[in-house]
Amino acid sequence: MQYAAFLIVITVTASHIMAGDDQYVLGPDSQQHDNVPRGVVTEHSWQSEVFPGTIRRYWVYVPAQYEAETPACVMVFQDGHAYVSESGQFRAPIVFDNLIARDEMPVTIGIFIDPGHLKESLPDEPGWRPRPENRSLEYDSLSDQYARMLLEEILPEVGGSYNLTDDPERRAICGISSGGICAFTVAWERPDAFRKVLSHVGSFTNIRGGHVYPARIRKEERRPMRVFLQAGSEDLDNEHGSWPLSNLQMEAALKFAGYDYKFVYGSGAHSGMHGGAILPDSLRWLWRDIPR
Repeated sequence: MQYAAFLIVITVTASHIMAGDDQYVLGPDSQQHDNVPRGVVTEHSWQSEVFPGTIRRYWVYVPAQYEAETPACVMVFQDGHAYVSESGQFRAPIVFDNLIARDEMPVTIGIFIDPGHLKESLPDEPGWRPRPENRSLEYDSLSDQYARMLLEEILPEVGGSYNLTDDPERRAICGISSGGICAFTVAWERPDAFRKVLSHVGSFTNIRGGHVYPARIRKEERRPMRVFLQAGSEDLDNEHGSWPLSNLQMEAALKFAGYDYKFVYGSGAHSGMHGGAILPDSLRWLWRDIPR
């Protein structure tokens, strides 16, 4: 089966934004303010041994309030370039700046990771084109492989420079589309390492078997996870499945199994417009009981 055609639907261009997204706008928590200390973002590259032959970009955000003697919370983002951009749909560094400054989320180091390219060197610019060839394998597969890359490679690498927590309650993971199901899979496979999940228009469909999660949630022992799901009624419906229906089934299964979850269902399409607009509230909910 070919996955290339599916990947490009999440490209952030006007042709992919449907009318249902027009109502979603960024609020003041997603805007820079002169009186708010700004964190620092640095760019890096990584050649993975867990995914041999791949090379990828990642970015590290360190808040102004970080102190080396105190372990910082950690939040990992898939499709990192889409979240780390301060002019995109999410603008996560700006949101982190504002919420951390007001003690509405803990001091958190953000790690924004792009999918792997099967090349010897990186493209000149981050983004969806050229297509990261390893994205579907990394994100849509139901295994612990991506979690192992994080735990065996990326977190130790970043932890060599910063004091990162190893408390799973203080680790979160986030993604959009296939990155959303990837975030869920990491916490599902390794709740000893990650327990907070934020999924934007998650691909809980049959790209690589992800449609089984609602059944597994209902039948398997409940994991100690906190899950925030955002979905839209105008999302994709194709040969892999129905994104609106799959997210509704996820919500029903999480409710049945007694998970700590929140589900926000809007009228948007397969984009980050809705998820970006509610990102500040999503983070406040996700981190609500973590000491500042």
